Amino acid sequence: MSTLLAGRVAIVTGAGRGIGRAHALELARHGAAVVVNDYGVSLAGEGTGETPAEEVVAEIEAAGGRAVANAADVADFAQAEAMVRQAIDTYGGLDILVNNAGFVRDRMLVNTSEEEWDAVIRVHLKGHFAPLRHAGAYWRAEAKEGRQRAARVVNTSSGAGLQGSVGQGTYSAAKAGIAGLTLVAAQEMGRYGVTVNAIAPVARTRMTEGAFDTSAMAVPEDNSPVVAWLASEEANDVTGRVIEIDGSTITVENGWAHGPSQDNGARWDAAAVGPALRTLLASAPTPEPVYGA
Repeated sequence: MSTLLAGRVAIVTGAGRGIGRAHALELARHGAAVVVNDYGVSLAGEGTGETPAEEVVAEIEAAGGRAVANAADVADFAQAEAMVRQAIDTYGGLDILVNNAGFVRDRMLVNTSEEEWDAVIRVHLKGHFAPLRHAGAYWRAEAKEGRQRAARVVNTSSGAGLQGSVGQGTYSAAKAGIAGLTLVAAQEMGRYGVTVNAIAPVARTRMTEGAFDTSAMAVPEDNSPVVAWLASEEANDVTGRVIEIDGSTITVENGWAHGPSQDNGARWDAAAVGPALRTLLASAPTPEPVYGA
């Protein structure tokens, strides 16, 4: 067993299957004690009565690692707080939070219902915010008491959130929001010893199977070594970054940045906006195409 994460305590949300499961197993393989969170829902977020978290815990323990199951709804503020407290009470602290939980309800925008919008935004955005908020409060308190931890957060965005994806407006909006949240959290929490990054994983999972041909896609396990390194103390100087992982290729994403500009010296007249903006657009980089366009 590797010692990259020896003595460290991690929470991985949505860790019963797919990419989250791969993360939990990888962190445990490197020596971390892992709180394996999974609410046990279908691809569309409906309860199934299954207990995938316990299965992952058993797999970790069989390999000589330490793990405990958690069935919290990570978008429930109180349950997310209790999940953080479980890690602290069980293992004496918390060092790593991997926000991974999510589901999809793909629709063209004009076919998307309010319920579908609310459900996807809730599990992805609030499901990132709530654990991050409670873990951050713990790390701030530790720092104020002179016990600053080398804390690490790894969020989960997506190419859909960075470049957009036809038929996934809700999911794309949620994943773009996670990228923005990552930037802010990295700045706000750095003073407490916390780094905050996000990955944009590519993998053949139940989210992607059936939507298109996934035969050539990477497998979930291809993403997890990057997460393990970002979760380590070695990664103390990397924060506020979004990293895409596609099999053997890792890419540092370049987000929104100021491009060409023109100062008019006074309020713009609408008739003058067109020529000026067209000139600026002509010198700006061409956006990457939306997936599925």
